[in-house]
Amino acid sequence: MIPIYIGYDKTETVAYHVLAHSILSRSSVPVQIIPLNKDNLKQHYWRPRGEYDSTDFSNSRWIIPHLQNYRGWAIFMDCDMLCLADIADLWAQRDTHYSVMVKKHNHVPVEERKFLDQVQTKYDRKNWSSLMLFNCAACTPLTKHIVNTQSPGLWFHQFSWVPDDEIGEIDGDWNLLVGYDQKVVDPQLVHYTSGGPWHGYDVDYSDLWEAERREMCGAS
Repeated sequence: MIPIYIGYDKTETVAYHVLAHSILSRSSVPVQIIPLNKDNLKQHYWRPRGEYDSTDFSNSRWIIPHLQNYRGWAIFMDCDMLCLADIADLWAQRDTHYSVMVKKHNHVPVEERKFLDQVQTKYDRKNWSSLMLFNCAACTPLTKHIVNTQSPGLWFHQFSWVPDDEIGEIDGDWNLLVGYDQKVVDPQLVHYTSGGPWHGYDVDYSDLWEAERREMCGAS
């Protein structure tokens, strides 16, 4: 069973469900999909939303190793994604040499605003944290206390909590940044990081997302 935590924000409810459907419809193995909904996490996560947090789950993702009792592995992904491959292929990349595995983007956005006119925050290792394979037993620095109190939130997203040599890299077109990375024919996981079709944006791979939504709703 693969535990997959997906960020949940009420402004992107449709995106969450379409992503979950895209995972379920292509997975060759059982999966457990868990929404990181702040309203369900109050016993574990009570950190207030910060000035630069663009979603309710901007920092709740770091509570995952605690929720897993620091055992095994878990996947985290932002909800503004679409899975177009078997998630078991991503899961197979787990490497116990690392505490966490990510796609090591060199993402330096030029725009000042992103989806829903939110500030486009610029920082080192941007979008590394949008898709993560957590080796939960090796993520003990992410205690419940630290996750709820450490400031600023960028301390987490810049991976200051883990030595550089414990950050592994995910292979393939997992977490392809729409509008930034070169468009490919068969991406594995696309990330509408600056806004997706559920917000009315017409971007690369919008047709694939719309087709997935229709399939999820049982429409032809």
